[in-house]
Amino acid sequence: MSLASLLLRLARPGLVTAALSAAGLLFTAGTATAAPALTQLSTDPYTNTTSQHATEVEPDTFAYGSTIVSAFQVGRFTDGGGSNVGFATSTDSGATWTNGFLPGITTQAGGSYARVSDASVAYDAKHNVWLVSAIPITASVTVPAVFTSRSTDGGHTWGNPVTTATGSSLDKNWIVCDNTATSAFYGNCYTEYDNNGNGDRIQMTTSSDGGLTWGAPKTTANNATGLGGQPVVQPNGTVVVPIASASETSIRAFTSTNGGSSWTSATTVTTVSTYTVHGSLRSGPLPSAEIDAAGKVYVVWQDCRFRTSGGACTSNDIVMSTSTNGTTWSTVVRIPIDATTSTVDHFIPGLAVDPTTSGSTAHLALAYYYHPVANCTAATCQLDVGYLSSTNGGSTWSTPTQLAGPMSHSWLASTTQGTMVGDYISTSFSAGTAHPVFAVATAPTGSVFHEAMYTPATGLSAAAGTAAAVPATTRQNLASARLAAIAYAQWLAAGGTSGGGEDSP
Repeated sequence: MSLASLLLRLARPGLVTAALSAAGLLFTAGTATAAPALTQLSTDPYTNTTSQHATEVEPDTFAYGSTIVSAFQVGRFTDGGGSNVGFATSTDSGATWTNGFLPGITTQAGGSYARVSDASVAYDAKHNVWLVSAIPITASVTVPAVFTSRSTDGGHTWGNPVTTATGSSLDKNWIVCDNTATSAFYGNCYTEYDNNGNGDRIQMTTSSDGGLTWGAPKTTANNATGLGGQPVVQPNGTVVVPIASASETSIRAFTSTNGGSSWTSATTVTTVSTYTVHGSLRSGPLPSAEIDAAGKVYVVWQDCRFRTSGGACTSNDIVMSTSTNGTTWSTVVRIPIDATTSTVDHFIPGLAVDPTTSGSTAHLALAYYYHPVANCTAATCQLDVGYLSSTNGGSTWSTPTQLAGPMSHSWLASTTQGTMVGDYISTSFSAGTAHPVFAVATAPTGSVFHEAMYTPATGLSAAAGTAAAVPATTRQNLASARLAAIAYAQWLAAGGTSGGGEDSP
């Protein structure tokens, strides 16, 4: 076994794995900034023969004050979900971490379900409760509910789950709470999910008692479909929900101004064109959404409109659009990680906005995965994690830093739609520094993987930069619309099945 594999196998949650850099796992990607040491947050403890061990994928995070909570899939099944949801909690802004696994959902932890997926984290300040939303999956791979697990002791221990919604084939849930004390809907929490068995019909449900009970599900005013929605709440109580269309060929958004009693029609923010990530890595243009102190909404996703040649995409950038009301959105801009002439493919972004900042001085932090060479194969693709930041609301950005990698795809958990680090990753600010959480893998030992959750050992600063975000031209937007139309037609020809509803049958 290599030194690197041994270090990862023996690493304990909270152990700073500074030796990873010495082992050659962390490199600097064309910058003078050294890659940070990483802390391993968790490891897969399960041994059931039906899923892949040791694997952890698809983290979400949320921070409130000095507390950060992350949740993620553990023991990934090839055809959907994990053996359980793991969590990692820090109460000192990422300096130290504790971890564990949610009780009462899967048979691995006292529950009745075979699997669970799609963990999302929120905090309800009014009721002082941390919440993790997840979907239970049966042995026959059906998804009959959305669950919410609650912690009333700061994210250290969790109760058995509460049923949030029921259905026949639910997917891609996300949760958020209204934490502004002056809002008329302070203490409301909102869960978004889609009904994959009904064409990915978007549904929303609301709780006003700390996630103990949830209201009847509601659709948008135009009965829209979509997936991967990430609701955020403005200081005035307006809920804004950016979401991908069911075909993943556009970003859409809808809102509620009455505490979730009703929801507006979902309207198009922009079309989406994407380059298919090579090497059979599972990835798609799901949005990552955040909000600043003044209520400005920032949405990022992977998109190839800035990198087309001969009417086809050559790789993806991470792009962004913003809104102050959820209905009118800015022109799409390219986050300037590198030149559009580079060979790099960028995907699976996790955006954070410092909640104490806003407007032209808002601090943004972006973690993402990338292939240095987009046109690679499963055998040759090298997967890395990058990071960059902005201190002026995304107008200009810092030089990117490599956080982890390179990783071979053969080191990652496999799914029916490719190898996997997650359909999304996440970054949150605490005490003014950014804390991305992401999957890092080293070579398996036989059939045992070494894929686990990591974060930088110390928070990453938001740094001023000089690389300007570039708005899309009319020609680039038209090219995006043409490519989106082609992709939509192909989606219809394939039966209109969701590209992101992988955990539903």
